[in-house]
Amino acid sequence: MAVLLGINHLTLATDDLDRLVTYYTELLGAAVAFERAATPSDPRIAALDVGGDDHLMVVETPAAATTGPDPLGGAGWGLRVGTYAQLCEVRERLLAAEWPVGEIETLPAQWTMTARDPDGRPVDVRAHRPRGA
Repeated sequence: MAVLLGINHLTLATDDLDRLVTYYTELLGAAVAFERAATPSDPRIAALDVGGDDHLMVVETPAAATTGPDPLGGAGWGLRVGTYAQLCEVRERLLAAEWPVGEIETLPAQWTMTARDPDGRPVDVRAHRPRGA
């Protein structure tokens, strides 16, 4: 059985992505894992490595930061499992229990899927890809 390893990421909204990235990298020592430019359908984002495979996902929004739902319209936080195989196991368990869960997607440094908890909140479950994979 897969064992949870901790929180995968926390999503922060900001109306000035560069300012927030600078704060976390230059003042607190985070490292930029990757950035994605805005598209017509998705906002600009930066993922910051805060150590131990944990990340802050920073999303640039047109308005000031909010404490409401995730600005990407999905899960604002995630859980981490150790391997892709464990992620597959979790997905199969959710499907067998008839809980809503999305397909597994490949990101630059991780595999991810989004499930819904019993209250309908989205929860990302992710496994880090081996470096160089």
